Amino acid sequence: MKVFYSPDFVGAAHGFDTTRKAGWVADSLTSNPYSGLTLTEPTPLAESDLLRVHSEDYVDAVRTGKPAQLAETQGFSWDPALWHMVLASNGGVVAAAHAALTGGVSGSLSSGLHHAKREHGSGFCTFNGLVIAAKKLLDEGAAQSVMILDLDAHCGGGTAELVNNDERIEHVDVSVSAFDRYTDTDNSRLRIVHDADDYLTTVRDMLNAAGQHSLCLYNAGMDPHEDCAIGGLNGITNDILAQREKLVFDWCRAHETPVAFVLAGGYIGSRLDQADLVAAHRLTIAEATRSHL
Repeated sequence: MKVFYSPDFVGAAHGFDTTRKAGWVADSLTSNPYSGLTLTEPTPLAESDLLRVHSEDYVDAVRTGKPAQLAETQGFSWDPALWHMVLASNGGVVAAAHAALTGGVSGSLSSGLHHAKREHGSGFCTFNGLVIAAKKLLDEGAAQSVMILDLDAHCGGGTAELVNNDERIEHVDVSVSAFDRYTDTDNSRLRIVHDADDYLTTVRDMLNAAGQHSLCLYNAGMDPHEDCAIGGLNGITNDILAQREKLVFDWCRAHETPVAFVLAGGYIGSRLDQADLVAAHRLTIAEATRSHL
């Protein structure tokens, strides 16, 4: 199974979980690997692919740093390496999507995607690689329809905006926080869970209501974890998240749907250290590897 990563994923000067944890997870996979998993460097995304979903003014701002007010709307201080970081990270999503279509399961250690909107970034997300990958593969004929499954703690309002009225894409979103919430549309469905006892049932019900698609792009957030200071819900433990990952990959296998995952949210705090965060993200990779074999 191919999992995509490049040192450019962590190249920006701004040090924060979203800009650093891909490196932590990659180091973990090197020191404690899974059988059959290969870390592969993706081709960086072309600027023309960004322009499929983002405005020219915003793309120019992230590339040049001017105006800074626009270039930093995701919440990061701008530096020249930010541009190369987001091209590499979003390129990883596209590469994983292609690899899933040929191999059944793939992933990228990308994060910081689903809040980004057409005209600006938001919530630590610069460009929306989930929508970029979906539209690129659809436009090129590699896929006929795509489901974007978002299980980050926070709502994927950027994704909902960017896929609105595109009947080729179904956006399924189960969150535990109202940040970046939106109203359901014809192709975006959101449920916000307030009780951990309802979490797995809600994920299962939303999956069972989904259609049949050529590809699932899975935004695998670990920030619903009860110890995560940004988004966590009391009662959602590693065991619950492990069951969630099994549910997702089993569903994709049962429906013969290729699946490509990305890391999504997960943040260090007073109750969750770097090793804990890496272990949580490895739950996704472990289940993807099991499903692939």
